[in-house]
Amino acid sequence: MSKREDEGCGRKRRTEAGQRSEDCMNPNSVVISAFKVFQQELDTRYDKYERLVKISRDVTIESKRTIFLLHRVASVPDVEEILNEAEVKLDGVRQKIGQIAEELRGEDLHQFHRAFTPGIQEYVEAVSFHHFIRHRSLISLEEINARLVFIRDNNKAVGEGTFSSPCVLTFQITPTDYLLGVADLTGELMRMCISSVGNGDMDTPFQLSGFLRQIHDGFSLIGNTGPYEVSKKLHTLRQSLGKVEDACYTLRVRGSEIPKHMLADVFSSRAAHIDPDDAMA
Repeated sequence: MSKREDEGCGRKRRTEAGQRSEDCMNPNSVVISAFKVFQQELDTRYDKYERLVKISRDVTIESKRTIFLLHRVASVPDVEEILNEAEVKLDGVRQKIGQIAEELRGEDLHQFHRAFTPGIQEYVEAVSFHHFIRHRSLISLEEINARLVFIRDNNKAVGEGTFSSPCVLTFQITPTDYLLGVADLTGELMRMCISSVGNGDMDTPFQLSGFLRQIHDGFSLIGNTGPYEVSKKLHTLRQSLGKVEDACYTLRVRGSEIPKHMLADVFSSRAAHIDPDDAMA
């Protein structure tokens, strides 16, 4: 190829590159229009994710407050009053979960799952703790999901006016979130055991020991075949079960040697001694 032909090819390539650059800078370009659509979709999804994170934090805070309230049942004469007050708080938490259901309307739940899963796990822990105190049994996933049905107004435009029709929204807690919430419940039951002994209740620790043993056996059946998060919680569950069984052993074998008003101090000091990983729960 001659020098003149080479220069001509170079000018042609530069002209084509300039034309492509002009097309890209053109606001009416198909490529620019497509990326603007992508930008809007990503911004909308990011904003929705952030809203879900904020709602999840509110759910977590209110659920923790409910759990703290329920721990008072070991020291008050009227347990039903505490349970009714906790039920009102749980209704408020469910309304916030209804906001999550509204945000997820028409969306894939799993794309936003990490945004709200901490709050949902805390809610499962609170509602299962409330159910255990009242019924002495473990609430099922179906029973929890049955309470997460919400009625919302759906405004529709008809002609020049609008009318609202009721719309039913449902939120389904995933089995993984349910299992993680139940695993966290065991820590609250262990604390309930210590509080019960401190208030002179010698029967509750043995009830809790059998109940926690059943939960432990159920989680053991899952083993390493379940989600990774569930297998991590199994260590904490075993710790809680060990503390409750240790309390039952002390009551059964050494209960007559230790004054009742000192039993809670004995159990609390033992729990603190073997509790380095409890903060991970």
